[in-house]
Amino acid sequence: MELIIFLLALALDLAIGEPPALTHPVVWFGKLIEFFDRHYRRRSPALDFAIGSLGTMAVIGFALFLSKLPDFLPEWFGIGLSVYLLKSSFAVKSLAWHVKDTIREDIEEQRKYVGLIVSRDVKSLDRHHLNSAAIESLAENIVDSVVAPIFYFLLFGLSGALVYRAINTLDAMIGYRNERYEFFGKLAARMDDIANFIPARLTVLLFLPFGPRKVLSHYKKAKFKINGDKPIAAMSAVLGVWLEKKGVYYFDGRAPGLEDIKRALRVYWIVVGEWILTSALVMWRW
Repeated sequence: MELIIFLLALALDLAIGEPPALTHPVVWFGKLIEFFDRHYRRRSPALDFAIGSLGTMAVIGFALFLSKLPDFLPEWFGIGLSVYLLKSSFAVKSLAWHVKDTIREDIEEQRKYVGLIVSRDVKSLDRHHLNSAAIESLAENIVDSVVAPIFYFLLFGLSGALVYRAINTLDAMIGYRNERYEFFGKLAARMDDIANFIPARLTVLLFLPFGPRKVLSHYKKAKFKINGDKPIAAMSAVLGVWLEKKGVYYFDGRAPGLEDIKRALRVYWIVVGEWILTSALVMWRW
């Protein structure tokens, strides 16, 4: 049954992309933590950590609640809801769509679309750094949007996939090291680091068929971040281009062009195909 639900969820994702915001569990997770964030005035590191942790656990608890709802519905309604909820935990098609939108000859248009998928300020980025940012976002999000949620579905079923998505959403919203979120978002940030540790390295393995030596050579240089730079290093190695977030990391190669974003998307679909096939075989054998 898990394999059937997975294949139906994948088919739904490829058919419609992201569901409407009003019915998207990720949006609900975001609204819930936003409630805590908006209504709590920062007071002290200890209290900030306590309230932020309370909000974090509330969102995770809500994700668990959603994952159990199908068990209380008639069989076919339960299967349908499971398919929809699992589909909501990953984003195979929409990730590719968003990155494809950054392939623009007009640099101002490209700057606009790159700005939609990265958190850095893109106003001062030149063409090569805009191309790099798009490719980096694609590589890093292979973990968050595809590999990790399916990995946790394999281990813990629908609960694993939804709880992972809740943790990842929390990190994206409050997992920052600044005055407002340093302590409020600390638990969410650490949980995201732990949750992505294995999937980030598993993703690198999926790049090995493109050339084990060059991928592993770049991987050994990925010591800038706990998880996020690992798939970026692998993508840099496969494409043979430099990828850089100034002041954070740099992987060497030639300057990335617009054509390299297209090449990165082709690599993406192969890597995703490998992971989907592997996951389906594991479910079938189990």
